[in-house]
Amino acid sequence: MKSLSVLGSTGSIGCNVLNIVELFPQELTVQALAAKSNVTLLARQIEKFRPVLAVVFDEARARQLKDLIGSSVDVEILHGEAGYQTAAAFDSVDMTVTAMVGAAGLKPTLAAIEAGKTIALANKETLVMAGDLVMQRAAQKGVEILPIDSEHSAIFQCLQGERKEDVDKILLTASGGPFLTRPREEFSDITLAQALNHPNWQMGQKITIDSATLMNKGLEVLEAKCLFGVSHQSIEVVIHPQSVIHSMVAYRDGSIMAQLGIPDMKVAIAYALSYPRRLPLRQPLPQFDASLSLSFEQPDLKKFPCLAMAFKACEVGGTLPAVLNAANEVAVNAFLNQVIGFVDIPTVVEQTMARHAVVSKPELADILGADQWARGHAQGAINKLRK
Repeated sequence: MKSLSVLGSTGSIGCNVLNIVELFPQELTVQALAAKSNVTLLARQIEKFRPVLAVVFDEARARQLKDLIGSSVDVEILHGEAGYQTAAAFDSVDMTVTAMVGAAGLKPTLAAIEAGKTIALANKETLVMAGDLVMQRAAQKGVEILPIDSEHSAIFQCLQGERKEDVDKILLTASGGPFLTRPREEFSDITLAQALNHPNWQMGQKITIDSATLMNKGLEVLEAKCLFGVSHQSIEVVIHPQSVIHSMVAYRDGSIMAQLGIPDMKVAIAYALSYPRRLPLRQPLPQFDASLSLSFEQPDLKKFPCLAMAFKACEVGGTLPAVLNAANEVAVNAFLNQVIGFVDIPTVVEQTMARHAVVSKPELADILGADQWARGHAQGAINKLRK
C-alpha cells in the first residue's frame, strides 16, 4: 500500500489522481490533501478519502472548510505556505504528488525532497524555475522524481532500459492548440472562450491558455532539459495535432521510440503512482484503422513567439526561466480576467525578459527574487497596455 499526499487535489490533475486512487484502493491511500480555494470540492474529497491532513490557501478558507465537514471526519486543517510544506513532507506519506499550479509548487516540492519523499511531478514550473537546484537536491537525498505530464511520462517510458549516451534527441510532441490553422493576422480577435476550447485535452484554465500560446510546450522544453539531463540543442518540438503520440526519443543509431495512447492523463498519472509496475487501467486503445491519421509539422515560431522565448530562456539559463514563467503567469491571469488580449501575453513576457539582469548561477533566494521582480514588472507592462 502506497500512501500519498496530493498537492492541488481539486485541479484537473489532482482529481484524476484521486480517481485512480478510488479505482485501486488496495494499492493506494491518501494521507494529505491540499488545495487553494475550492473548499466545496475539497470537503467532498475529504469525506471520501479520509486524509489525516488537509490544507487550504488562507485562514478564512480553513474556517469555511471546517464548517463544511463539521465533525464527520477527523482531519487536521492547516493553511498557507507552511501548511503546504507540511503536507508535502508529511511523515506517513510515501509519495508526494505535486499538482499545484504555477510557482507556488516550488517550495512544497523542495520540502518533500528534503523529507525524502518520492515525487510524482505535475507542477512543471518547479523545474522551469529551479530545475538545476531541484535535481541536485533530489540526487543528494536519493529522491526519485517521476513525471506526470503526458509528454515527460512518454519520454521517461521511452528511455527505460536504454543508455543515456545512446540518446540523440528528445522529440516533444504538441497538438498545436486551438489556433494551429488560424492565420496569424486574426490572433487579435481571439476571445477567451476560443482560447479555452482545446481540441484534444481537458485541462485547467491556465494550462489551456498556455497550450493555446504554445508556452506550455516551451515550459516542457525547460522541464525536459533538467529532468532528463540533456542540452537544449537535443530537444525538438514537433506539432502532432492528433495527440496520439505523446512524445518520442531518437537514438544515435537512427531508431525512434514513441509512446502512444489516447489523449487522456490517466495513463501517465497511473504510471508515476505505480512505477515500475503498470496498473490495469484498461484504457481504450487508439483505433488502428483507416480513420487514424498521424501528421506532423514544425512549429511556427513567429506565429507562436512564446515557444521561441522559452527556447531562449532555456539557452541562457540562470534566473531567466523563472522570469519567463512569472511574467507568463501574470499575463495569463490578466487574459483570463479579460484585462488584456491574447496577443498581449507574449508582449508582456518579452518586455519583462528583455529588462531582466540575469543571475547565471542562482541560489534559491536569487530565483525567488527574480520571480517577484518579474511579477511586478509584468504587472507594470499590463498597466501600460490598459492605458
